[in-house]
Amino acid sequence: MKDRAALAALLRERSLTFGDFVLSSGQRSTYYIDARKTTMSAEGQALIGPVALQAIRDAGWNPESVGGLTMGADPIAYSIARASVDEPPLIQAFSVRKEAKGHGTRRQIEGNFSPGARVVVIEDVITSGGSALRAIEAVRAEGARVLGVLALVDRGQGGRTAIETAGVGVVSITTTTNLGI
Repeated sequence: MKDRAALAALLRERSLTFGDFVLSSGQRSTYYIDARKTTMSAEGQALIGPVALQAIRDAGWNPESVGGLTMGADPIAYSIARASVDEPPLIQAFSVRKEAKGHGTRRQIEGNFSPGARVVVIEDVITSGGSALRAIEAVRAEGARVLGVLALVDRGQGGRTAIETAGVGVVSITTTTNLGI
């Protein structure tokens, strides 16, 4: 719990801004959580990996790989993969592009992913659930079995319900309430 509290404090310090914002969901908000300022920091990586890995294991999920829509999910997935080296079994990471690239292998999913794999979809901030649902759709289309969604922050604005309605469980590391919003 100490590391979760430290992670919440780091999110408040680095990632939380107040003002007038339009979110990727199209909703307006008086605050914005740019989680990348935390997830891409050295301190954030050191906290997120072990905390997120423990949350996955506490949920009873045993994924082969973790990942989600690039770019928000990427540093979280990579830090989980790294933390699993210290606390096996190993968990690999992958990234989901918004659409398949038009050259090379023409894949939408890059990294350590294979059809039939057990995966956890990663989300940095859940608002409407749309990004996680797009990632779920992409990995399922490639034959993966989605065990659940792990979110760094849940804004408490219906995203969890939308994901759960699609038949996928959600675990959040923290919430906007825990961030003092």
